[in-house]
Amino acid sequence: ENARKGLASAQSELQKVQTEAPQATKAYQTEDERRRETASKPEEIRRMKHRYCLYCDQGYDPDGIIGLFTKNGVWNGGPFGKHVGHKEIHKFFSGVSKQIVFAAHLVLNEIIDVSADCKSAKGEWWLIMPCTVIADSGAEEARWLCAYYKEKYVCERGKWKFKELNLDLKFFEPHRKGWAKT
Repeated sequence: ENARKGLASAQSELQKVQTEAPQATKAYQTEDERRRETASKPEEIRRMKHRYCLYCDQGYDPDGIIGLFTKNGVWNGGPFGKHVGHKEIHKFFSGVSKQIVFAAHLVLNEIIDVSADCKSAKGEWWLIMPCTVIADSGAEEARWLCAYYKEKYVCERGKWKFKELNLDLKFFEPHRKGWAKT
């Protein structure tokens, strides 16, 4: 009798936990279904990153850019500053187009790793960016920027967003001067 009551109590508790706790992973009908779902995530992240580059290349659209970040997202540009949250990121990108008047964000050699539950991911990219900046003299100056991105992403309501974007600047040099030390 005690064993039966104990088993019934344990089953009741298990059922309660199963119905109240959020499911950690999606149940897939087949292994192929799981692979297809997982395989689509890097492409979704790639498209989000390309959209970020497009917003930057079209005058650093601050509204478009913050839409790609979580509410408390981090944009850490090293020497360009660290900006946390939509308000700070928006403020930064609202002003940067006055300093960088042309940019072509060319990202390549990405590595994207998606978590098993498809709710978060990490990415690394190289950036090569020809650009035109306003020099200290007030004149336009052609420059080359090379950097390495390390990023964290989360999927919010079916959309991938930046949780963290970290830029490791390798060089940002005038075109005529070049980046090699002689």
